[in-house]
Amino acid sequence: MRVYLERALVNAGYAVDAVDRGTEALPLLKKTGYDLLLSDIVMPEMDGIELAQRCNEISPDTKVMFITGFAAVTLKASREQPNAKVLSKPFHLRDLVLEVERVLDDRISAQFQ
Repeated sequence: MRVYLERALVNAGYAVDAVDRGTEALPLLKKTGYDLLLSDIVMPEMDGIELAQRCNEISPDTKVMFITGFAAVTLKASREQPNAKVLSKPFHLRDLVLEVERVLDDRISAQFQ
């Protein structure tokens, strides 16, 4: 699934660094400034919520967007990361691109307020 998401975002004009687990994302977050962290919530080694919390510490300006197929996990994410967008599976790749655009547009709008 990660490959399809990456391809859809690259085709939409976004630069993407894709990894298969949160522990691989942390060094990238420390080294590079990102506009958006797009993460599944259920992952090996470190779940997406913990990754988002670490991202908030490392890069507080980075927006967070979760993907999940579990309703209970969505509730937990909304509680622990109230500013994060949650996209529930299944979704069309077009919907992913539109949501990413919205999240990034909101980020840009907030900078100019």
